Amino acid sequence: MCYFCQRNTKEIDWKNERFLLRFLAASGKIKPRRKTGACALHQRSLKKAVKKAREMAILPFIR
Repeated sequence: MCYFCQRNTKEIDWKNERFLLRFLAASGKIKPRRKTGACALHQRSLKKAVKKAREMAILPFIR
């Protein structure tokens, strides 16, 4: 079951750094769906949130 569907999450907050770090590997890459447990819809919105946080310098591009 999807992590976000269980919690009835409509939108992923790109400003929450600690939350987004849970979905990043040690190298800084976004973890795949099979590791995060997210459905396709929420994995795409997670990708957008991480990319926006990187653009705003909240998350690093490379660790």
